[in-house]
Amino acid sequence: MATTTGVYHRSYRSDLALRHTRAEYVRLALVLALVAVLPYVVSPYWLNVLCQIGIAAIGAIGLNIVTGYAGQVSLGHAFFLAVGAYTAAAIAGDPQGRTIGFGVREVLVWLPAAGLAAALAGVVVAPLATRLRGLYLAIVTLGLVFIGLHIINEWSSLTGGANVGRFSPAPTLLGYDLNKGDSLLTRDQKLYLLMFVLLVIFGLAARNLARSRIGRAFTAIRDRDIAAGVIGVNLAKYKTTAFAISSFYAGCAGALLYVGAGFFDPTSFDLLLSVQFIAMVLIGGAGTISGSILGAFFITLLPRLTRQLPGLLPFISSSPAESPNTHQLESVLYGLLIIGFLIFEPRGLFGVWVRIRNYWKAWPFSY
Repeated sequence: MATTTGVYHRSYRSDLALRHTRAEYVRLALVLALVAVLPYVVSPYWLNVLCQIGIAAIGAIGLNIVTGYAGQVSLGHAFFLAVGAYTAAAIAGDPQGRTIGFGVREVLVWLPAAGLAAALAGVVVAPLATRLRGLYLAIVTLGLVFIGLHIINEWSSLTGGANVGRFSPAPTLLGYDLNKGDSLLTRDQKLYLLMFVLLVIFGLAARNLARSRIGRAFTAIRDRDIAAGVIGVNLAKYKTTAFAISSFYAGCAGALLYVGAGFFDPTSFDLLLSVQFIAMVLIGGAGTISGSILGAFFITLLPRLTRQLPGLLPFISSSPAESPNTHQLESVLYGLLIIGFLIFEPRGLFGVWVRIRNYWKAWPFSY
């Protein structure tokens, strides 16, 4: 069997390899080296932006597992992000003591706990996936967002309420405070390196999952669940596994999402957040880890581009009270981009990259 790189596999071991050519390993090494150097050459503002991209990529990889690999449409990603965020914040504690908090700031404690809490929520929701599919499953998961918004608005002792909010978890790693600068690294550099390492770990874990027996079962269910069931794939088991793993990623991303800002409130986890992650997966490329990262990069930078429009387009307002404003424009752009990519490039930005790469590999005989 041939890959997109033109390499023919002669064994299952070759087919399951993480990378297939020396060029792929060289490209990966160059990318990792570039990312490792960035915190020393870019401004604190862009370090914060890159942190947000890394966290969004973790959440997008999680959604891609359940939607891109397992084929289960989920519009409730914001709900699982909220579960992870509030679990981590409650464990880490509130410096002002206004909300529930246990004062455990160790990232090795509250980050896995956030993922496990979200995974448990995913397991609870998963039985619906075994009975519903397509549009019906999408509507049910969409309902989770509104249920979650109601709960976090009413549970003020945990969330701080809609008008107050609460502090995000302050990370320490083995007693080393990551939220303060020192003589070696600034606060932004520490947080960037943390997010970078976590993204590598989560990305490699997802890539290995896709190559495993579980990943192949996900692909079989996505392509034709009835046929997968006929050949012996346990649909209920693997759909539940897909939701649990996806929710774990979402919970961890939610726990990290507002660490840089230090504060979040219930309005942070609305329907628009779910739409943003759907856009990351579809625009970046469903069923690919690289596509999730590309989509997170694109969608995270998009609001920063639209904020420049009020100066370029006089009819676009920067004030939320006026219409049309940049917030409304962003929502419209998400929809247009999703539709555009689904029509013209269903493989997303990853598909665009494959086309460009294949063109230059075959040049000057590209036709």
